[in-house]
Amino acid sequence: MEKLIITCAISGAEVTKEHNSYVPYTIEETATEAFRAYRAGASIIHLHVRNDDGTPTQNVNRFEEAIKAIREMCPDVIIQPSTGGAVGMSNDERLQPTLLDPEMCTLDCGSVNFGGDEVFINTENDIIYFSEKIYERNILPELECFGKSHIDQVMRLYKKGYIKDHLHFSFVLGIPGGQIGSERDFLFLKDSIPQNATYSVAGIGRYEFALAELAIKHGGHVRVGLEDNIYIEKGILTKGNEELVQKVVSLAKKHNREIASPSETRIILGIKERQNENM
Repeated sequence: MEKLIITCAISGAEVTKEHNSYVPYTIEETATEAFRAYRAGASIIHLHVRNDDGTPTQNVNRFEEAIKAIREMCPDVIIQPSTGGAVGMSNDERLQPTLLDPEMCTLDCGSVNFGGDEVFINTENDIIYFSEKIYERNILPELECFGKSHIDQVMRLYKKGYIKDHLHFSFVLGIPGGQIGSERDFLFLKDSIPQNATYSVAGIGRYEFALAELAIKHGGHVRVGLEDNIYIEKGILTKGNEELVQKVVSLAKKHNREIASPSETRIILGIKERQNENM
């Protein structure tokens, strides 16, 4: 079984310090949380950025500041900016961090009813537009899927040539309006993607570690972080992203999965091959 890729989603756009005081807002806090997650075993940092008051932003200059600060502390980590942004942002606003030519970024592959009046819109034309902009810059998209219909959307666009190899999925399970995080649902999604694709699982809230262990056992990869879950145990707030990553590392050891370094992650996901093509 290949080595385990751990992604850490260190802040997100919705969770706040009122939920957990370790949620980073400032550039210094963001870099420190990224470093601690990297030190614990994360090879990919899934990056949202905030203004100092905690409001989410897709401003390219803020992303540039954050990426520079993270690079100074962990030069070889893979930084994966979010193009999800926050509900209500325009497509071009959401795409701003791709102007910095990161190795990876996210590509949301369908719409979701987050609850109440909040709808995260990603039409088919939106997905095509995002994919064109992402591939123009030779960035590897992580295909964010909140349910089976999103995987079906990916495969339709893959057959039409809009989405290209290598296919790396992220199953985000347990979001209101999306697919729940049961073992049945995980297995259904895992068995719905091509055999040569890779996948990571992000379990939201109480689903985080149960899904992490399932992914480890079945040869998938794992995403954890304060964006997805603020607890280390039921009712016990985590002391930052590092503690969440450490728990995944302990689960990996239990199942004899070694942890992938950033350089090994680049090979597993085909990022290294993309880099070689550009040389």
